[in-house]
Amino acid sequence: MKLIATFCALAATVCCMAAEFTPGQLWLDNNGNHINAHGGCVLYHNGTYYWYGEYKGAFTYRSPGVGWECYRTEAGGVSCYSSKDLYNWTFEGVALKPDTTFSDSDIHPTMVIERPKVVYNETTGKFVMWMHIDNPNYRKASVGVAVADSPTGPFSYIESIRPNNNESRDMTFFKDDDGRAYLLCSSEGNGTLHIVRLTDDYLHPDGYYTRNFIGKSREAPAIFKRNGKYYIISSGCTGWDPNEAEWAVADSITGPYKTMGNPCHGKDAKKTYYCQSTFVLPVAGKDDTFIMMFDRWNKHDLIDSRYVWLPIEFKNDELIINWYDSWKLK
Repeated sequence: MKLIATFCALAATVCCMAAEFTPGQLWLDNNGNHINAHGGCVLYHNGTYYWYGEYKGAFTYRSPGVGWECYRTEAGGVSCYSSKDLYNWTFEGVALKPDTTFSDSDIHPTMVIERPKVVYNETTGKFVMWMHIDNPNYRKASVGVAVADSPTGPFSYIESIRPNNNESRDMTFFKDDDGRAYLLCSSEGNGTLHIVRLTDDYLHPDGYYTRNFIGKSREAPAIFKRNGKYYIISSGCTGWDPNEAEWAVADSITGPYKTMGNPCHGKDAKKTYYCQSTFVLPVAGKDDTFIMMFDRWNKHDLIDSRYVWLPIEFKNDELIINWYDSWKLK
């Protein structure tokens, strides 16, 4: 009887395994728990995908004394999930744990830890994480860096900085084909996007950066490379509320970028399907296949913010993101 019960439980688990993406629907991990990895990224390493994101606390509140609708939760660190197929995910734990000992720590639960991004440095053998670090009123406007020997952590937090002494809020982290790495940061009061080149160990800015989309107030940058060109998808600045996305293209990662308009089409396109960009995932082993990762923020219950993953399509040289209620990788 025990053998039969075990077999039935295994069969039920297999039947419940996902075989398609269902954007905006509740996404559970392999233990049946809501995936808690907001504003994140996915790293492919040695045959496994690792999904990192903000590990949000269960209670949403509004920070007092802040002019905009500054809803937030306690910062729970950075979570990590693993997958072989991108549909089904296993919780690997909190890869960067908050510092609950020192109240003035950058990663204390009362602080802001957002948009974590991780890449692997082949030269140093380290996994490097950059993230937006802020205080509750969002005036610190910095980036923080942490390192680990394993993709699942534990990551050791090093420090926070303002890259080249400039503000940094919404950001992303990108490694180019030549091994060089860059931060893309909303700076200058969120008015201009800085693209910051890093040192060979990916731990510091090397002093070179460019200013892009000057005065255009773009945030939530997501970047990818295709056929030698660089593409950035970003949002406007409207707090937690959705707005119209925009894509831009350049021949060099540091620009100049040519803006091309809204990549979304059809119903709710001007609201980016009520989502905000966070990361573009190149699918390993599938040529010219990219997934646009969005967050659908629920500002009144941030832990219940949903994930919207959609395929990036190209028609000639036009970047297109269509809505699908469900879809599969080809």
